[in-house]
Amino acid sequence: MTRPRKRGATVAVIDIGSNSVRLVVYEGLTRSLIPIFNEKTLCGLGREVQSTGLLAPDAVDKALTSLKRFRALCRVMQVGRVFAIATAACRDASNGPDFIAKAERICAVKIEILSGPREARLSALGVISGIHHPDGIVGDLGGGSLELIDVRRNSVRSGVTLPLGGLALQDLAHKSLKRADRIVREEIDEVELLTAGRGRTFYAVGGTWRALARIHIIQSGYPLQVMHGYSISATEALDFSRRLRRLAAADMLADIEIVADARRPLLTYAALVLEHIIRVAKPKNIVFSTFGVREGLLHEKLPETERNKDGLICAAEELNQLLSRSAKHARELIAWTDRLVRVVKLRETEEDRRLRHAACLLSDIGWRVHPDHRGEQTLSLVVNGNFGAITHTERAFVGLSVFYRYAGLSEENQPPVTMQELLTPAQLERARLLGAAFRVAHLISAARPGVLPATHFRTQGRKLMLVFEHRLVDLVADRVGSRFKQLARLVSRAGSIVRR
Repeated sequence: MTRPRKRGATVAVIDIGSNSVRLVVYEGLTRSLIPIFNEKTLCGLGREVQSTGLLAPDAVDKALTSLKRFRALCRVMQVGRVFAIATAACRDASNGPDFIAKAERICAVKIEILSGPREARLSALGVISGIHHPDGIVGDLGGGSLELIDVRRNSVRSGVTLPLGGLALQDLAHKSLKRADRIVREEIDEVELLTAGRGRTFYAVGGTWRALARIHIIQSGYPLQVMHGYSISATEALDFSRRLRRLAAADMLADIEIVADARRPLLTYAALVLEHIIRVAKPKNIVFSTFGVREGLLHEKLPETERNKDGLICAAEELNQLLSRSAKHARELIAWTDRLVRVVKLRETEEDRRLRHAACLLSDIGWRVHPDHRGEQTLSLVVNGNFGAITHTERAFVGLSVFYRYAGLSEENQPPVTMQELLTPAQLERARLLGAAFRVAHLISAARPGVLPATHFRTQGRKLMLVFEHRLVDLVADRVGSRFKQLARLVSRAGSIVRR
């Protein structure tokens, strides 16, 4: 049963960028943002600002037409609060104020024209919202500008803005890649904060960089199509950027059909900027983030207690509430596996514990699916889920843990090899162990609350025992015993059931 949405709880962000104008509606202002509608129009507001100082008239008309639709959509969807922002093109163009005045009359809300430092800060907050404990340099590449800012966990330093957005760079260089290369080199070499990026992560934010990631995913045969959290080494990113530039020189970018026509000419400029950032910052890896300014704006508006929550756990709790048979049972499962880990003295890092708890919350979300397909369908739901604060490796771990809960551990019901290869052998074995624990817990409790707290773990030498309180002894059966013995073998113990 789906939970009814509270009237007026939804929030929307209208983002007037230099390349695109976008409306995103979220289910609510929460730690785990859930988009329920997302539409953009590639207007190209910033394509002539550097050379003429003006927003192009046809781009203005197209943007205002889109804003009328966005406002109508907000009324139809009964959006509670609408926030509107504008970025580089509108703050740099001399006719920007006139455009903003018209846009505000259409949208019926105040539009915040972000300064460069403000845009950089919101980009960093977006990454904090969508990446668990980030540590590196955030780079937000839009149509009009590039924002760079240092982030460590929840701490944000001051940022800089450069006129290196795809449209701005194309305009400044008069569509000459040789001239663009010189402009980017001169600008990037002056950015002192990039020197702090050595050996850390560079977080790539922005639609054109996401398009680069999409191309790389497809060309490399990577098993996940999720853009957020996609990570490649800096060396690989550098090689890919240079290869893309060679394709552009050979006029072969037109063959890349997975990228929108309006964005395709900007790919080379995005690759060029990334290449120079890697040259100067020398990061360890590049992580692509779909969380950026919009998510940062809403993250900023949360109470501090909400901002400090774990985004993955919040997302898992939301799915648990919506899709599980009993949300309370999933929370009892967390405590039950806590006891198991403690009794068998399983070594577990803080990250291991976090992922185990998330998997517990998601362990029953596939119960409505046909039994023959619960494993594969739930695996797909987890690894492709529209939530953040989780890496691709972690998606695979949590997804496979729930897969094994449904499909079992036999050789006949194995997950795709490509998914297993995202994990180390030790991680895969831990996922199998967690899946085996879920199979025991859900079998004895039928996913109902109140049962798991009445079962206890005990060890005696190399024996692991599951003790049932007297009131539950009728739940014991051969199938329960065989599953528990399988679980015990995975922790190198002999398993037995005890009735108290």
